[in-house]
Amino acid sequence: MTKNIEAGTATAHQNSADMGRRSLLKMTGTGIAALGFGAVATSPVFAQSQVTPSSEWDKTFAKSDKVEHKKVTFKNRYGITLAADLYQPKNVSGRLAAIAISGPFGAVKEQSSGLYAQTMAERGFVTLAFDPSYTGESSGQPRNVASPDINTEDFSAAVDFLGLQPNVDRNRIGVIGICGYSGMALTAATSDSRIKALATTSMYDMSRSISRSHKDSYTMEQRHKVIDYLSQQRWIDAESGKYSLGYHEASFDKNGDIVKGERVLPEVLPANPAPVLAAFFNYYRTPRGFHPRSINSTTAWTATTPMSFFSFPMFANIEMISPRPILLVAGENAHSRYYSEDVMKVASDPKELLIVPDADHVDLYDQMDKIPFDKLTAFFRMHLA
Repeated sequence: MTKNIEAGTATAHQNSADMGRRSLLKMTGTGIAALGFGAVATSPVFAQSQVTPSSEWDKTFAKSDKVEHKKVTFKNRYGITLAADLYQPKNVSGRLAAIAISGPFGAVKEQSSGLYAQTMAERGFVTLAFDPSYTGESSGQPRNVASPDINTEDFSAAVDFLGLQPNVDRNRIGVIGICGYSGMALTAATSDSRIKALATTSMYDMSRSISRSHKDSYTMEQRHKVIDYLSQQRWIDAESGKYSLGYHEASFDKNGDIVKGERVLPEVLPANPAPVLAAFFNYYRTPRGFHPRSINSTTAWTATTPMSFFSFPMFANIEMISPRPILLVAGENAHSRYYSEDVMKVASDPKELLIVPDADHVDLYDQMDKIPFDKLTAFFRMHLA
């Protein structure tokens, strides 16, 4: 999901745990500077074209010899072409269960979602890791935009694609949402009954995070300041004819003013950083997880991205997912753990919350000894049987 961490003001944010936490909340949502676009299909809505595969493996994880991989594209119902990596288990015949995967907020398919997809393909599923609209190799202008509506639709479009594959049983399709795209995955399932089972890891509710801040800590005065800032930013963008970059979750300085910046994460980690900032930095800004198309690795979202998240609550109709099952996975030490716990309180059965011991939020991005792949496999095998 994501935490907006201020680039140029990271040091100031270190002065208080609260400020550090808010700035980190911004970190997972930031723009994509140098990005390559997938080939845009010009045929009918459901036609699929393929991105020309790169001769170079461009993921942040090692390539598996147990699966077949290829780049694909498909369109969502808004006409935006999404780029994705399709993973299929080798030497397996018949029509298989499939899983669509995306997240974290501000990441790309070459990072965590691709790792999840490849690993679940090793375990017998056809999997699809996709870049959400306006990010990564997917199309959509302007760049660096997130939309609770369109990004929710992206999951249903991924189901469209998977259900048209000759080796996929369209009645056995599930989704995994990671971090900030967990909320979109849940929202998609409330109105798309083709999603037969749903899992989230390190869940973030981006609408709640952006409009109310971490643990709903914004005061009403601060919320008004944020929407006024966003509204005035629209005048700036309209006059300049360009879309400025900014933090997707606003934080405030010691004078109560909104802190501005154009980078989610700083170039260099400051001394004595807040733990959450350090966790995100150590993934997105180091060889462990850096990718040049990742917003969190390189830049920030458009400054006005938060506007729609104030108006669009996630999974408002969560009871509609039942009787389809939900698995919520969160780290024991994750600052975001409460999101999964709160969903657990309001979702209808069947539902399950798995707390991973000694894990933080970012551990569940790529730490193979902490991501509960055995549990995920058992969950989808049972419910996509």
